[in-house]
Order: sequence, then C-alpha cells, then structure tokens
Amino acid sequence: MAKARDLREREAPKVRDMPAPRKSEGAAGGAMRQIFKWPFRAALAFLLWTGIRPWQLTFLSLILNVAVGWLILGGRWALAGVLLTIAGLCDVFDGSVARHRGEVGRSGAFLDSVIDRISDMILFSALFWVMAARHQPVEAGLALTTLVVSLSVSQVRAEAEAVGLTLTEGFFQRLERFLALMIGLMVPHTMFTVLVVLTALGSLTLLQRSFLALRGTRL
Repeated sequence: MAKARDLREREAPKVRDMPAPRKSEGAAGGAMRQIFKWPFRAALAFLLWTGIRPWQLTFLSLILNVAVGWLILGGRWALAGVLLTIAGLCDVFDGSVARHRGEVGRSGAFLDSVIDRISDMILFSALFWVMAARHQPVEAGLALTTLVVSLSVSQVRAEAEAVGLTLTEGFFQRLERFLALMIGLMVPHTMFTVLVVLTALGSLTLLQRSFLALRGTRL
C-alpha cells in the first residue's frame, strides 16, 4: 500500500505543466482565464492525479444541477448557488481532463452538449415554477424566456456546425449565464435584475450568432 502510494505521488502531474484554461469567446472569458489561471492548473493536476474520467465529471455536473433545481424549488437559494458553482466547475473540467488524456471524441462532446441543455432546462424550469407559485408573472416570464433563448443560442450553433461552419462567437454564453445565475441565487433580492440581464444579453447573443451563421452560409 505504501509503495503504491509513493508511486502515485511520484507520478502526480506538475501544476506548472498544466495548460491554462481555454479562452471563452464570451464577455467574461478573458478576465476569468487570467484570474483563475493558476487555480485552474492546480485543480486540473489534482483531478488527473485522482484518475477521474471525463464522463464521470459530466454526470456529476448533471447530478449537482438536479440538486440545485431541487434546492431552488425548496427556497434554499444560497446553498443552490454554492452547488451551482461546483456543478459549473465539473462542466469546465470534464473537457479539460478529456483533452489532457487524449480522450476527446464526438461521443463525449455529444454527451456534454446534451447534458448542458438538460441542466439549463432543470435550472430555469425550477425558477419558472417558483416564480409562478409566488404569483410573480414577470419574473416567471423572464425565467421561461431565458430558457428558450439559451436553448436557441445552442441550437443556432448546432445548425451552423451541421452545414460546416465553426460558430463559437457570442457575447453572453454559458459561462456568463452561470455567473449571473450564481449572483442571483447567492445575493438576496437580485434575481429579477439577473433575469432581465439574462434575457436581454441572451437575446443579443442569439441575434449575433444568427447573423454570423447567415453571413457564413452566403460566403
């Protein structure tokens, strides 16, 4: 046992050898990449040392998002925000672990994309349900609109890739949605403002991607 542990310690990945996080094309991507460059490398080295597989992180993200939805329905929003943070990290690191291990493939990308959409549906459906139960029709409508917009943004990208286009641009993407939603859950009395921002900037991103996709098909 001691020998096996010593072997694992000698083979542990070095933090300095880990790649920096991939830059997102969204509004917060560049800043988040610089701020969390070294924490990201340390966390990635630890995950690689544990031997966890990318699909395990993907499903853990889904399980945590289900728990977040349940907590939202139960009114425990602060705890939901904490779990959402962990779920978002799992969603970030599954791809990073896969790339480092050389396990990137279409099946993994497909699974990750599907689970991301399911997670969005769980979170914003839970918010819609709560707002409707509280007789807050404006907030409920915004939660539902945000869900439709977020799914539409992803659908535009999928359709663009189906005709051979690469479409990663977008001012307000999944990372920005996660950050905004975490604020809404963890900071009291901010959810209405967050939902307005999610709806407005999400709609702007949908228009942006649709324009780029149409322009790309004409070239």
